Amino acid sequence: MASRHVVAAADEIPPGGRKIVNVRGRQIGVFNLGGEFFALINVCPHQGAKLCEGAILSQLVSDGPGDYRLERQGEMIRCPWHCWEFDIRTGQSWCEPNDVKAKTYNVTVEPGGTLAKGPFKAETLAVAVERDYVIVEM
Repeated sequence: MASRHVVAAADEIPPGGRKIVNVRGRQIGVFNLGGEFFALINVCPHQGAKLCEGAILSQLVSDGPGDYRLERQGEMIRCPWHCWEFDIRTGQSWCEPNDVKAKTYNVTVEPGGTLAKGPFKAETLAVAVERDYVIVEM
């Protein structure tokens, strides 16, 4: 079962913005693309750079020499080390699309009231006393 982690209030990450968070020992970049949120591991699969700290840019499309246009404004991220570009929505590499993909995570936005209702379950551990020793079972 996947665990869920609250990482930010939705208004902390403006459209076109990002926030890098730590979740269970992993750095993850959370991006707001026009009100939709996406998350990528902050590790470039090419050689390990902090991918989510790279430039956010548009996709460059060309139908032939001298003819180009920018599409999907603000939906690509460029690795700061070797300029490999990745689709923020899917993690797909545009340098090696068949073999390289950055790890993505599912993201949802939920009202705070829903989160406050729970259900909450506290983790409990069994404790036993045997002579002079306290033993915690995990």
